[in-house]
Amino acid sequence: MSRVVITGIGVISPIGNSVSEFSQSLKDGTIGFSYLGDVVGENFDVKVAGIVKDFVPENYMDKKEARRTDRFAQFAVAASKDALKDCGTDFSDIDKFRRGVMFGVGIGGLQLTLDEHTKMTEKGSNRISALYVPMMIGNMASGAVAMQTGFCGDNYIISSACASSTHALGEAFRKIKDGYLDVVIAGGAESVVNEFTLAAFNNMKALSHSSDLERASIPFDKERDGFVLGEGAAALILEEYEHAVKRGAKIYAEIAGYGATDDSYHITAPSPTGEAAARAMENAVKEAGLSPADIDYINAHGTSTGLNDKSETTALKIAFGEHASKLKVNSTKSLMGHLLGAAGAVEAAAVAIEIKEGFLHKTAGFRVTDPECDLNYCTEGTIQTEVNAALSNSLGFGGHNACICIKKVGSE
Repeated sequence: MSRVVITGIGVISPIGNSVSEFSQSLKDGTIGFSYLGDVVGENFDVKVAGIVKDFVPENYMDKKEARRTDRFAQFAVAASKDALKDCGTDFSDIDKFRRGVMFGVGIGGLQLTLDEHTKMTEKGSNRISALYVPMMIGNMASGAVAMQTGFCGDNYIISSACASSTHALGEAFRKIKDGYLDVVIAGGAESVVNEFTLAAFNNMKALSHSSDLERASIPFDKERDGFVLGEGAAALILEEYEHAVKRGAKIYAEIAGYGATDDSYHITAPSPTGEAAARAMENAVKEAGLSPADIDYINAHGTSTGLNDKSETTALKIAFGEHASKLKVNSTKSLMGHLLGAAGAVEAAAVAIEIKEGFLHKTAGFRVTDPECDLNYCTEGTIQTEVNAALSNSLGFGGHNACICIKKVGSE
């Protein structure tokens, strides 16, 4: 079995479009929300979202290719190219068929679908773009990355709602661990901040109605009223450990374990028992060769919805027992919102950066304690601390639970 390390990171997010900017925003507790403005009408219930700013696709592909690529796939390409630059090699020394790409995408090109449907109803079906299908389908995140990088190995997306990109990272980890690949660009991408998506989530009472940028996404706070929709992408270079050491690579951290389960309970609500989510965490810790007491930190799914935060807290107590009270827990969604299929990848990037740089970002906006959410949620500010081992959780509609264990290289 091979060890798997993270040697490059690329991020496109509401709190930064580079690793350095993203890392600094985490340290500063920067909240990346914007008012929706022209995206929705002024009487719309939802007021804020996590929108990527100052993104120029032509910085990563030529104008013609950019026109033929939906925004979510543009994000995937940008994050992947930045991750390769960050890791310091294009891996041309490795057989191209042992270089893979795996992304998580929850929805894909929804805005394009809406635009093309409008075009059809107003001008006729023959006006639908011939490129609509290859632009819209979710697998173009990984397909576009492969075409831009020449990686010819395993290439696919995983679509498991909000757990998509954590599943992608876990499956990529296994491909390298089990000897099928030597390097994988793994991540997630999503861009569906539009009135249709906002209305759909709002009608199921999932979104926050707060107009206060600092109190819109408030995971584990008693006054939480829903999540803030976001967009973005992250790509992590997962590399076989010996290869990374041989080339003198910068190593952020090691992915050491992966757990995946399902609640088998409800299409949207998490199981209140927390049993399945707890088992995903337990399996990730076990595969990493660690005990629950070895885990210092949890990057929680932490959506800021009433049911999720309560059930995730319950799951943590099941998985960690008495050690749960000693864990440091935070939610990156408090800073940038919920990136749906991209959430897990961006949050895993945050964990890897925090492990390498020795800090934990705060859960922003927290003010009111909820007796049903009674763990240490890092609410007072950035914590300077050594992190030896951590979990990153993602819990998706359909009951999908995914968890990866990330540890400092050399931590046992």
